[in-house]
Amino acid sequence: MKKLRMIAALAVLIAMVTGAGCSHMSTTQQRALSGGAIGAGGGAALTALTGGSILWGTAIGAGVGAVGGLIYDDCQKKK
Repeated sequence: MKKLRMIAALAVLIAMVTGAGCSHMSTTQQRALSGGAIGAGGGAALTALTGGSILWGTAIGAGVGAVGGLIYDDCQKKK
């Protein structure tokens, strides 16, 4: 239960930071940041459920999410 509270607090913090700082960013930067935030939350939740290291899961999820956001941005620009 303690891990879930930590994940919830982390998710709220990420949402606050990304929501406040995106107004001056380009769409590419916004997509990379939001992808990283979603990936970090997903990685933290998944490793908490499986019993792994939450720190590593968060870091790996953030990296994968940021790359995913950049790939999505590239696909949107090619349309």
